[in-house]
Formats: sequence, C-alpha cells, structure tokens
Amino acid sequence: MAENKLPNVSKADAEHLMAFIRNSVKKAGAEGAVIGLSGGLDSAVVTKLAADALGPENILNVFMPFRATSPKDYKITSDLSDEWGTEYKIMDVQPVIDSIASILQTEDDAAMERGNTSARCRMIVLYNLARKRNYLVMGTSNQSELMTGYFTKYGDGACDITPLANMYKTNVKQMAKMIGIPDEIIQRPPSAGFWEDQTDEEEMGISYDLLDLILYNFESDAGVKDIAQTLGIPCEMVKSIKDQVKRTEHKRNLPLRPGTFFD
Repeated sequence: MAENKLPNVSKADAEHLMAFIRNSVKKAGAEGAVIGLSGGLDSAVVTKLAADALGPENILNVFMPFRATSPKDYKITSDLSDEWGTEYKIMDVQPVIDSIASILQTEDDAAMERGNTSARCRMIVLYNLARKRNYLVMGTSNQSELMTGYFTKYGDGACDITPLANMYKTNVKQMAKMIGIPDEIIQRPPSAGFWEDQTDEEEMGISYDLLDLILYNFESDAGVKDIAQTLGIPCEMVKSIKDQVKRTEHKRNLPLRPGTFFD
C-alpha cells in the first residue's frame, strides 16, 4: 500500500554516515577527501559530515565557478569553509568550458551542453587534486537525483564514495537541520547552476517533496494507481517518473559488459 509520508532521519543516521565516510577513507588507504562545494544544500551536508568524521584539516573544499555562477555563491562557500575549518580553493573552470565548447560547436542546446561540460570539467579538477593528495573524491548526489538520473554522467555523478546516495532530498533537508547547516542554505532553491536562475524543480517539472514520495513508494513496490490515489495526482505523472527511473538506469550502473564472447 502506498504511503503519503517519508520516514524521518535520526541522529543515528548521521552517525552511520560519518562511520561510512571514516571506514571508506581508511579502507582505501586515503588521507582525506576532496569535495566540490557549490553553496547548495547537498555539498554543504556532505562537507559537514566529512569534516566531523575525518577532521576539517583532512577536507579540501573546491569552489569551481563559471559564467552562470551566482556572485552570492562565492561568499556562501567561503563562509562555510571558514566556519568549519576546511581548506578552501577557488578554481575557475570557465576557460576550459569555453575551449571545449568551441570544439563541440554548441548550437541549439547550448545551455545544457555547457552545463554538462562544466560538470565534467569540475570532476577533472577534483580528481586531479585528489590524486596529488591521496584523497578520495566525495560525491554529493542524493537518492532523488540518482533514481531519476538528474545528474551528469561522468560529471557530478562521478566520485569515489557518495554518502547521500540512500537519502532523498527531503531527508537531506532534515539531516541538514540536525547537523547545523545554516538556514540560509537549507532554504535556497535547489539548483545545478547550469544557467542563470536555473532551478531543479522548475526543470524537472515537479517539487522534491512530491517526487520523493513517488520514488519512496516505488521502492516499496506500490503500484502506479495506488500511488496516484494516495498522493492525489494523475496516474500519468506517476508513470512518467517510473519511466524516467527505468530509462536512466544506465547512468547508475557500471558500463554493461558481456558475460561471454557469444552474448
């Protein structure tokens, strides 16, 4: 039977994630973590959890602006890093994006192409820094983004460990309040920052609150009709999300490989 609310997160969930971070870094023989800090909720939550788990001296936050980056993000990211005591670097990726865009001859879908290019350029920066320091790259994608494929493959979807992978955006907000993320960050409209004034919910055409309930019910094996009736929404909306989850499965999995030479 479909549910109309998500289970709440607890302090035990936060402790579990910090233990996961510590154990993952130790198992890899790494000395810390590199995290892209954007000024948004997910990267702030991952940074705070990692700083508490590993010590802020073992965290490198990298802010990677490009042309569409809000000026406000510069101050927000710098202030967060100062408050938590993590190392902070600014690395402008715009020249690289422009260079690649000129080769790709971007036309009709310029904003999305440049957004995906920027995400992949940023991951190049993070992995380069991680290699130099023997750090792991820590991803910031949440379960809502991963299930719907709302991320750039080999861009922000690329990482060594991804602490929020089993936590919906709704629960990330709860976690943020619990671990002391500033309200200013929690209340900001979620955005990938691909272009000016871009927001996740506007681009997806659905609020995270509703999306998360639909996705949670998928995990519970509730049927499309049951979910639609429980949430008071059209069946077509539920089916569209279900199709999207199925269609983007390849983005969540390792590359397909044949089992034998005869497949």
